[in-house]
Amino acid sequence: MPDTRLTKEYAVTQELLASRMGSGALPVLATPAVSAFFENAAMELAAGFLADGETTVGSKITVEHLAPTAPGCAVTVTAELLEHEKRIFRFRLEARDNAGVIATGTHERVSVKSDRFLQKADQRKSAVAE
Repeated sequence: MPDTRLTKEYAVTQELLASRMGSGALPVLATPAVSAFFENAAMELAAGFLADGETTVGSKITVEHLAPTAPGCAVTVTAELLEHEKRIFRFRLEARDNAGVIATGTHERVSVKSDRFLQKADQRKSAVAE
């Protein structure tokens, strides 16, 4: 059985700062970057449960960003799979820097067949909104 917990480490680079990403004015780790860290760890964890030609896409995420993190710091993210029901994966998430917890959250991913999902995206490109 695949693992149900994954921990990854990320570096807080200049590109990941709120002032650089446009999500805030200060040079601290941006909330959208924390969300991306969370999604990346959960995606990698879910991959162990998938068949060839499948991937997961994010469908829901909640993030509580609790503390600022300066550039140059390392952030450790843990994703824990709480539930896997048919195509749905649900995770508990936590991010820490050297001083402690900086963010927590929950995340839901849905498994899809890669080819069919990309076809749907292409179809939407040429669709006319009503």
